[in-house]
Amino acid sequence: MKLVRYGNPGKEKPGLIDAEGKLRDLSGVVKDLGPDQLSDAALAKLRKLKSASLPLVKGKPRMGCPVAGVGKFIAIGLNYADHAAESGLPIPKEPIVFMKATTCIQGPNDPVMLPKGSVKSDWEVELGVVIGTRARYVSQKDALNFVAGYCTINDVSEREYQIERGGTWDKGKGCDTFGPIGPWLVTREEVPNPQKLAMWLDLNGKRTQTGNTKTMIFSVAKIISYVSQFMTLMPGDVITTGTPPGVGLGMKPPLYLKKGDVMTLGIEGLGDQRQTVVPFKL
Repeated sequence: MKLVRYGNPGKEKPGLIDAEGKLRDLSGVVKDLGPDQLSDAALAKLRKLKSASLPLVKGKPRMGCPVAGVGKFIAIGLNYADHAAESGLPIPKEPIVFMKATTCIQGPNDPVMLPKGSVKSDWEVELGVVIGTRARYVSQKDALNFVAGYCTINDVSEREYQIERGGTWDKGKGCDTFGPIGPWLVTREEVPNPQKLAMWLDLNGKRTQTGNTKTMIFSVAKIISYVSQFMTLMPGDVITTGTPPGVGLGMKPPLYLKKGDVMTLGIEGLGDQRQTVVPFKL
C-alpha cells in the first residue's frame, strides 16, 4: 500500500494511492495515520479495503508527511563509503547516530527555508524507514519485521552549523523545514528488499546525486538492530539511513543552496519530492 496524508498543514487527512495512482480518502476508516495505525494488524485491515469503494479525492492537494505523531526522527551519518570519502572522513566502524528535531518535519513538496544567516545549507536524498512495532534489542535477522514501511527523505543540512559550531551534528540537521518526508509511506510488503533501491537528486535540473541502497555500509536491518540497543524504537519513529555521494559539501569548490534553488529527488518505488529554497522568515 501507498499511504498518504493530504491537505493543509496541521489539517491533513489520511488517504491511500490506489492501483491506478488515484488518491482515495481514508478519513471514514481511520482518523489519521499515526503510531496506532502502523502495526501489522492495523495495516492488514487497511490492506483488505476495496480501494474503489473509498471516496476519490479530486484535484492535486498538498501532500503532508505521511506519518502523524513522529516521536523520534533518528538519522545515520556517513553510511555510504563514497559519501564519507567526499566529506573527507573515514568509513565508520559502527553506525553514526544523531537526531533530527521533529519540528523540522514537513511535506515532500513544501518550501525549504534557509536558516537565519545560513551560507552552507546542503541536500541529501535518503531512504526513510518507519517503525511499526516497538523494537528493543532486536536481532538483525528479525529487524525488518518491525518496519511499517519506507519513504523518501531529504536530510537537508546546514554544514557550518553541523561541523563548525561545536561538533554536534544535530544543530545543522534540525532546522525548520529540514525534514521533507514522503510523498508516500510504502508498506513493507511492497519493498521486499530495501537494499536494492535506486535514488537520485537534481539541483535546478542538474543531476547531483545518483546512488543505490545496495552500497550502504550498514544495511537497514543492521541499523534497526543497532539503534534498538541504545533506545527503544516506537511505532511512528522515523530513521533516515544516510546519503550517497553528490552533496554540495563534496563538490570542488563546494556548492550550497541559495534562494530560488529547486531540489527534485526520489527513490525507486517510493515517490518523488520537489522543494523550492526560500529565505529565512520568522
